[in-house]
Amino acid sequence: MSLPPSGEQFAIEFENQRATIVEVGGGIREYVVGDRPVLDPYPLDALCDGAHGAVLVPWPNRLGDGAYEFDGETHRVALTEPAKSNAIHGLVRWRSWQVVEHHHSNVVMTTTVHPMTGYPFCLVVSVDYRLADDGLTVTTTATNAGATACPYGAGQHPYLSPGSGLIDECTVHLVAGTRIVTDNERQLPTGTETVAGTEYDFSADRVLGDQQIDAPFTDLERDGSGCAHVRLSAPDGYSTELWVDEHYPIVELYTGDTLAPDRRRRGLGVEPMTCPPDAFRTDEGVVRLEPGEAITTAWGARIV
Repeated sequence: MSLPPSGEQFAIEFENQRATIVEVGGGIREYVVGDRPVLDPYPLDALCDGAHGAVLVPWPNRLGDGAYEFDGETHRVALTEPAKSNAIHGLVRWRSWQVVEHHHSNVVMTTTVHPMTGYPFCLVVSVDYRLADDGLTVTTTATNAGATACPYGAGQHPYLSPGSGLIDECTVHLVAGTRIVTDNERQLPTGTETVAGTEYDFSADRVLGDQQIDAPFTDLERDGSGCAHVRLSAPDGYSTELWVDEHYPIVELYTGDTLAPDRRRRGLGVEPMTCPPDAFRTDEGVVRLEPGEAITTAWGARIV
């Protein structure tokens, strides 16, 4: 029997919650509570489109020209967004990941980034997907398994679901002080702007309408546990929420307008990011992992 494009599927369940994690890219293909999707899925028989649920390591978002300098040496990775001369979303989206732990309500996926042209470092990455009373928690741990320091950034690319229909009639809530401004041609940072009073101010629940967004937000408001939250409230009465821990200073909102016509605006991309776009080139927010050093980050989703 042939495998689906996303490889082997790994189901986890907790009470009325269900999620499916995939071999290809180690990402999450679907997450539902009852019959209600929390994260917008992609079909079992389809390629992962728009990076739905994908793990973005060792950098999220875009790297201009695929080139960066680290410890005095210049490196260049393959351009995966050639029309814009960018390398996008890291190196692990299309790799086969392995299961190292699989129980009824959690699964741990892992992969190793071995030294290669453009990233001559050794990085072991594991992602723990876990369902519990408080919803889905995704914990990512990266360990430098090489002999030299390496640059590291992380993100993931889930889409909050509006249920049936489009996100246009949903309200969005995100309290953020700053938007990272990017150019229209390559979507690389050009500066920042204060969010308050602009069309990107979602501090009060606001209907999205036909607004098109593909922008990173930072200076996030956090609760007492250090977590920041993004909420999508749909006309069916459900609100889905994504939270990020303190290791994620940035979330990108993406309304999916560049997806295939039948897939556009079916979910709101809410992307946790440990560093901004083009971080390897600017060195902004990049984590320096020394040999043997590890870092763990967490985000989650739920119905509220």
